[in-house]
Amino acid sequence: MDFLTLFLVYLCFVLAVAALLCLCSGRKESFLARSVNRASQVLSLVIPPQLQRVTHRVTHRALHSLFHTRSCLFVVLHIALQAAVFGEYTWEVFGYCWELQFHLLLLLLPYLLLAGNMGCFLLCSRANPGIITKSNHASLVKVYAYDGVMFQRGTVCPTCTMEKPARSKHCSVCRTCVHRFDHHCVWLNNCVGASNARWFLLYLLSLTATAAALAALTVSLLIHVVLLSGVLHSTYLDARGQQRPVEIPFLVQHLFLTFPRIVFMLGFVILLTLVLGGYSAFSLYLAFTNQTTNEWCKSRRFGVSHHLSSQPPDRQLVYKNIYSKGIWRNLKEIFRPPTALERKKK
Repeated sequence: MDFLTLFLVYLCFVLAVAALLCLCSGRKESFLARSVNRASQVLSLVIPPQLQRVTHRVTHRALHSLFHTRSCLFVVLHIALQAAVFGEYTWEVFGYCWELQFHLLLLLLPYLLLAGNMGCFLLCSRANPGIITKSNHASLVKVYAYDGVMFQRGTVCPTCTMEKPARSKHCSVCRTCVHRFDHHCVWLNNCVGASNARWFLLYLLSLTATAAALAALTVSLLIHVVLLSGVLHSTYLDARGQQRPVEIPFLVQHLFLTFPRIVFMLGFVILLTLVLGGYSAFSLYLAFTNQTTNEWCKSRRFGVSHHLSSQPPDRQLVYKNIYSKGIWRNLKEIFRPPTALERKKK
């Protein structure tokens, strides 16, 4: 069916864009940049050299400006998407659900989750993630021990010209070193570090819950509509003029033609729930094991070909997470970051 093909293309497009943005955010050499470079190499066979240079220069500047400089573009896009989804929910889904006598608290649940999500969003985006300065450098160096593998004493940041505290990293977007650096989030236009990691985790969980609540209410509405209409017990004439019982493809087509905006919104929030749910599960795993995204990515590379300079060249370097203290203490550290004084007492 044509409508099913169109809808599947729409779902694939939304999923591809979401995955692409996740891959591109916070990386020095993003997946998008590599893809553009490979495509330009293929097109160089047919495009004149002068046009190639101009196109490469413009594309490079656009990608650098989009993913490697601080910009409010993704923040505006984030708010616009939420406004569009909640506009459709308020305009149609809420009204239909109210007519079908859904409980008021269920209908207000997405708004309550949205309020909490926006509060966490503002706190996380506006908070100091843990910027390392000359005034707090001496105390931050004493917070975490150097593991001697991923974080080694005496490593100096060439940009900030300061010794890097353990678990810190220089953010090329914010152009500063961040204590317990996790990643730079383009949707927040801010880094996620020791001081705002708790707000980021709550922001992510509340955003996932909001999308899931919207999807659940919308699915419940469509199920009620189908059951009340009695369309499941009806028949229809196919292209050959034969009478056939209603099947799932026909039912989806019927809902798509009757409530096109609601079905499109439902497809978007379901995909959003799946993507955010996976990312939330990964973030919880990092919180339970006291790892950051930066540390997890770096740990994948150890044990293969990296060696400490003081070790024999034939000895393989194996990374071990020395910062994990158990699930509850790890979670406590997320919501109450340790200080140098606390570490000294321990």
